[in-house]
Amino acid sequence: MSNNRTVASPPKGDAEAAFRDVANAHKPFRTDRWLLWGITLLVAANFLWIVAHNENFGWPTVAQWFTEETILRGLYVTLGLTVVAMTIGVAIGLLLAIARMSNDRLASSLAGLYIWFFRGTPLLVQLIFWYNLSTLFPEISLAIPFGPTLASWNTNDLITPMTAAIAGLALNEAAYMAEIIRGGLLSVDKGQIETTEAFGMTRARALWRIIIPQAMRSIVPPTGNQLISMIKATSLVSVIAMADLLYSVQAVYNRTFEVIPMLMVAVIWYLFITSILNVGQGFIERYYGRGEIGSTAAKKQEKVAVAEISAMAPEGSK
Repeated sequence: MSNNRTVASPPKGDAEAAFRDVANAHKPFRTDRWLLWGITLLVAANFLWIVAHNENFGWPTVAQWFTEETILRGLYVTLGLTVVAMTIGVAIGLLLAIARMSNDRLASSLAGLYIWFFRGTPLLVQLIFWYNLSTLFPEISLAIPFGPTLASWNTNDLITPMTAAIAGLALNEAAYMAEIIRGGLLSVDKGQIETTEAFGMTRARALWRIIIPQAMRSIVPPTGNQLISMIKATSLVSVIAMADLLYSVQAVYNRTFEVIPMLMVAVIWYLFITSILNVGQGFIERYYGRGEIGSTAAKKQEKVAVAEISAMAPEGSK
């Protein structure tokens, strides 16, 4: 009598399921990827070393002027212009987007004409025109068409470098924000609009409570880009003698002739501000995209569950 025992082999389906078990799987070691990372870091470190030890950048001068009162005043002007111009631009852009999407042919045409003009001409040209508006119109009047004048003001008293900068930046930004907001509103499912109409909501209330919050997921990223562009676009107001950050830097290097160090002061400040804005934009994007993130995670969990059930199923049931 033989003592040999025959061990039963697992069914084919169980063997295949065990073979496809990925519980202990890991990503393969990519030597080429690590090598590429090493080369990239080496080149970056070498570049930073060269820049840090290049005396032509004048790093002591950069450190001396970086927090100087003159530079900080210019920085405050830049930040103030950005906030005011962006706020006005978003408000006008929202009105333009709504008018552009309306069924009223006159409102839609006027909004389209505005967007066409301000997007089709350079911002620098617009700023110069606003600054020299008194050449075209010595007086700005409030009058009835072809009728008497109700009030008039001297243009030079109204159009200062500050008002010219705000008008040029805000009106130009409004044209771009109108298209960004319009794209965001169009991204909302039309069924949402039909639902608000079925519940008897006014169009203004539906926009504020239902449509705009859903459109923000598509509006925030390009608006963040526009805000960062606005920070940099404020440097153009230096041509109309507006004492922003770049103008303050230019005023210093025109006296000291240290052009590169002073330009590096402006560059570092611009990079610092835009970096903070990038972080803030990321938080806002996650806030408005939290519903999408949750649904995506749920879909991933569902796919994993389906895969596990499929792996445990017997061969004949697949």
